[in-house]
Amino acid sequence: MRRAPFTLVRLDAAHHDRKAFDCRSAPLNHYLHEQAGQDVRRRIAACFAAIAEDGRIAGYYTLASASVLLADLPKSVSKKLPRYPTVPAVRLGRLAVDHTCQGQGLGGALLADALERAIRSEVASYAMVVDAKDDAATAFYRHHGFIEFPSSPRKLFLPLAVAEKTR
Repeated sequence: MRRAPFTLVRLDAAHHDRKAFDCRSAPLNHYLHEQAGQDVRRRIAACFAAIAEDGRIAGYYTLASASVLLADLPKSVSKKLPRYPTVPAVRLGRLAVDHTCQGQGLGGALLADALERAIRSEVASYAMVVDAKDDAATAFYRHHGFIEFPSSPRKLFLPLAVAEKTR
């Protein structure tokens, strides 16, 4: 049996070499290099990393609690929900793959892991939300079933009940 090429773990800023990571996106690199450890310590976000066999970070993503205005959801979705002003959600804040590992399906695997963690959570959330940074990211999330918010095409969501059915 072949061993998985990556192990998904919580980021440990003291033990994982964050400086070597390069996804070719300055904001995503900067976040991991400079801010992720602080956000984890302050409980602003949880950061999970795919660790390669050689110990380097091959990819990462962050999760945080969020809420979505009921009025921002498509009418076809909002009419089926309780009339609370907001709906609980999980925010996928960042998702990045090191340039040496791109094109191997790691981004999809990281997204699947994030969805699985959100589904397993004992804290109720209606959906996972994400703000895609560009058209390529938007296409990536749409490919994985995410739906655009009517007022903002780069802001997308995926109901966790839908994700749970497809796992």
